[in-house]
Amino acid sequence: MQSPVKVLVTGSNGQLGFEIRELAAAYPDLVFDFTDRSRLPVAEEESIAQYFEEFQPDYCINCAAYTAVDRAEAPEEAAVAEKVNATAVACLARACASGGTKLIHISTDYVFDGRATEPYKPSDATHPLSVYGATKRKGELLAQEQTDAVIIRTAWVYSSFGKNFVKTMIRLMQERPAINVVSDQYGAPTYARDLAKAIIDIISGDSWLPGIYHYTNEGAISWYDFAVKIRELTGSSCTINAIPATAYPTPAKRPAYSVLDTATIKEAYKVDTPYWTSSLKECIEKLKQEKYFL
Repeated sequence: MQSPVKVLVTGSNGQLGFEIRELAAAYPDLVFDFTDRSRLPVAEEESIAQYFEEFQPDYCINCAAYTAVDRAEAPEEAAVAEKVNATAVACLARACASGGTKLIHISTDYVFDGRATEPYKPSDATHPLSVYGATKRKGELLAQEQTDAVIIRTAWVYSSFGKNFVKTMIRLMQERPAINVVSDQYGAPTYARDLAKAIIDIISGDSWLPGIYHYTNEGAISWYDFAVKIRELTGSSCTINAIPATAYPTPAKRPAYSVLDTATIKEAYKVDTPYWTSSLKECIEKLKQEKYFL
């Protein structure tokens, strides 16, 4: 009898971790262990080494990340971002290399500066504009130095879990007659459930092809376009005003264009990347069933 495949999920209380948790029951051949920083502090080498020795995971999905993009610009917070997004990744990658564990590490579109005019390929040069982006890029490099990792960059992640743009827009549209949304930053949304399924499909498949990949839903839109579609799908009558990013200054600079080219992950792993509107509709239907809005 074949032994079950053991999968460690770090940072499992985030959007992606919760989606993997929901899907896990459909994969009885996979044994998941969902951890958070209280149970498995990913930047502490001894704790990581002890965990890997005891659990001996076949795969590690690293969802742990410092994602407070604007707060990370403050010096004391920058050190925390560095610890979680870079130092911890190196610790995990070393443990994976020692134990023969395959690492899937989640990264971000913020490694790019947004000056492109066509979707970024995984091989394109990086140039982060923010502390968050710089620490995530450092994490990618450290992961690749230590082990043959699969690194998946994603963008504009939302879910029925946690805090995200979709849920914020729904709430604001219920509270206010009009809202302002940036219309000159472009990207592709990612329903965390789609990404979670893609990751599990990679684990369940027969091939392991290390490298950097991009995963988002299909399509290229602005935050304003995103908000307009949310309004349509929720039946809101809120007025949405398009504004330039300059009218909404933030401590951290964002890439003006961060559409990611997903061709390589579809070719290598045959994963599905649904069109953004269909995935958004699915998420909003779920939120409606959960009575997040009326």
